[in-house]
Formats: sequence, C-alpha cells, structure tokens
Amino acid sequence: MIELITSGLAQMGLLDSTPPDAGRVLDAYGRLLLEKNHVMNLTAITHPHDVATLHMLDCAALLQYCDFKDKRLLDIGTGAGFPGMVLKILAPSLEVTLLDSLNKRLEWLGEVAKTLSLQGIGTIHTRAEEAGQTLPLRESFDFATARAVADLRLLCELCLPFVKVGGQFLAMKGTGCDHELETAQPAIKALGGELVGVHDYPIPHTHVHHRVVMIQKISHTSPLYPRRWASMQKSPL
Repeated sequence: MIELITSGLAQMGLLDSTPPDAGRVLDAYGRLLLEKNHVMNLTAITHPHDVATLHMLDCAALLQYCDFKDKRLLDIGTGAGFPGMVLKILAPSLEVTLLDSLNKRLEWLGEVAKTLSLQGIGTIHTRAEEAGQTLPLRESFDFATARAVADLRLLCELCLPFVKVGGQFLAMKGTGCDHELETAQPAIKALGGELVGVHDYPIPHTHVHHRVVMIQKISHTSPLYPRRWASMQKSPL
C-alpha cells in the first residue's frame, strides 16, 4: 500500500507539504485496519489496493482544498477513522476529535493512535445530535467533517452546530449529489451556513471521482438545532 499512497499523494501535489513518513504511517494504519476487520466490522473495503485508494487517498484529497495547520477538527460518525485519522497523519498540527456512537470503534482508534505515536487525538462516545447541544463542543471547531451515506440536510443539522463562525463543514459525498445540494439550501441557511465550494476530484489509481461540499459558517446556529434524530428524519429542514 505504501507505494500507492506515496504515488497518489504526489499526483495530488501533496507530497512536499505532508510529513516525509506519511506514506509509511498510512500504510501501517491500513494494515491495522485490515487486521482488526477480521474480528470487528470496520469496513467493507478489504483489498489493500482499495484501502490505499478509496480510504487513504480519498480522505487525503481534502488537503487540496483546506489548510488544516493548527486547526481543530471534529470528525462526526468517524467509523474506522475516516477522514479524521488520515488528516491527522498528514497534518500533524491538526487537533482531531473523533465522534462515534459505537465505543468499540473509538477504543480501537485509541489503540491505533497509540501504536502510531499520534498526539492530539481525542474521542467522544455519543450521538452527534446530543453532543451538538453540549456547550463545550458547540461552535468550537474550525472544521467538522462527515463521510457518511446520509442526506445532506440531515448532515448539515448534525454537523454545522459544532462549527465556529468562520469555520467550515466539509461533507464528503459522491458526485451524483446535485439534487441533495439543491434541496439542502434552506437547511444550510437556517443553520447559519453558506455553500462556498463544490469540488469533484479523481482518486489516484482508480476510475472513481468523489466530491467535497464546503459549507462556511457565517452566523451562529439557533439553539433549536440539532433536534432529535427522529424529528430530523420526519421533517428535514
């Protein structure tokens, strides 16, 4: 995997701006993922080539559009650590908090961080809609990320309350989300956001293109949001 990762970073123009051992560390992370996946359902992607490209390089692509140096990032529904862990490895000064509803995943990610000697990584075991009403977390992050198969209206309500004014929510989506973007405009506005970028990018060594939707936080989110998950699903903004 290390050759694919290093070559892919070079193709994206990221090799000179990331740590010299980034390829090695991402390779080690991928191997730990595949090993743990035998006993815990962490990913449906199980071929080393696909782990290197569809996980590591896909997440790395965000560095083409954002400066994460000395910033704070919350990765919501982190799962196996994507994109939060990858961004931390590639931007070591980034302070990363991984949020997930399954504690076993977070415990494993803590073990990975220790094994890889990564500093500045925290975990929160809770649901995003509950954490979004917690004052120490609310509007305290420069970036929030989500790499989830969920409607953008729901993702915005879950994620934008965590972002400080001037920060950004980065939604990792497929390129076929134009209808989602259109229907999410009222939600984005209601939550204090503004759509500032939609970037499609190729994943090196694949024929796959993905998209990052960039939403700037321009005003404070009403304390009414986020609502309970059932309310969000029943009546999306």
